[in-house]
Amino acid sequence: MSFSVGIVGLPNVGKSTLFKALTKKPALIANYPFATIDPNVGVVEVPDERLAKLAAVSVSEKVIPTTIEFVDIAGLVKGASTGEGLGNKFLSHIREVAAIVQVVRGFSDPNIIHVHNKVDPQNDAEVINLELALADLATVNKRLENLRRESKGAASKDLEILLKLIERLKTGLEAGQAVREVGLTAEEQLLIRDLNLLTAKPLLYVVNEDEPRTNPNEGASVNKLSEPQAASLVDSQVSGGLRWDLVRGESPIVRISAKLEAELADLPAEEAKEYLKSLGLEQTGLERLILASYKLLDLITFFTSGPKETRAWTVPSGTKAPQAAGVIHTDFEKGFIRAEICNWQDFVKYSGEAGVKEKGLYRLEGKDYVMQDGDTCYFRVAA
Repeated sequence: MSFSVGIVGLPNVGKSTLFKALTKKPALIANYPFATIDPNVGVVEVPDERLAKLAAVSVSEKVIPTTIEFVDIAGLVKGASTGEGLGNKFLSHIREVAAIVQVVRGFSDPNIIHVHNKVDPQNDAEVINLELALADLATVNKRLENLRRESKGAASKDLEILLKLIERLKTGLEAGQAVREVGLTAEEQLLIRDLNLLTAKPLLYVVNEDEPRTNPNEGASVNKLSEPQAASLVDSQVSGGLRWDLVRGESPIVRISAKLEAELADLPAEEAKEYLKSLGLEQTGLERLILASYKLLDLITFFTSGPKETRAWTVPSGTKAPQAAGVIHTDFEKGFIRAEICNWQDFVKYSGEAGVKEKGLYRLEGKDYVMQDGDTCYFRVAA
């Protein structure tokens, strides 16, 4: 499974600045549209305070966090679904990621060009969402046309089921409903997986705000979007005949200053920590974004911990023990016998495996066990 998250948005909303801060990799940052054409890819460690605690108990030589991949995709523009601004190429890059982080502009720097010459987070989101929906509608219409042609020849029950499903998607998209909101069953999702629909992907919004400012006389204060701007993110708009609710309950919002995060990323760890403290902040926006993206992908973390290393491993929620073992090594899934599991907190509290066993908290789980976030594991496999 791909654990990649695409960063999308209009040109010059701060995508590449955010990507550079996230990945600490160079990315072309320029004050003109389409500075990024080919996507930049970077792998980011997922912050997890549990790792250090487990490693301290096991006196591990190495600590290895789990990771998530971010892809900086070139800016989309109005008309991307019909090829404007190299739209077809950019949309194809979005199809390759598992989830979408959509950056909208909330910062007020007049020196940074905005393609629509105004700071309007809602309009940013509306343009992108509409283009993704129109691209999906074109894909669905094409598939529908092919299915109807096939059904005239030799109709089958499976074909009829798929035809009704695609018609349902078409109706939803025309009514301004993202595919992720149609309420598809797991079986239906499998049936349309080959379409790789853009609005079926999990979505998270990042509002790129002005930098926080500190006042020595009044303590830390943060410049945020004005109330009308903030409210606009949850309003509905009518565009191109499609009613599009820009932010739904399942699409979280992370507020961040990409410029501040880029500055923090260039500082030594201790200096960055002090700078954050001076702003009255406990956690960087990047940490919040990484964790929110990880959650968006519906992932969980399990651990292995011993003298050689303490390591975090990523699996989709609902993964069973043999498949989790297979993430460590493919042969482990084939030769899986059982999993010896305890909760990470018990591992820390009772000073490791021996203490957990003494308290009767070490469990033996078989092939049907569904992994839980925080499980600390030892897998028994056939030689």
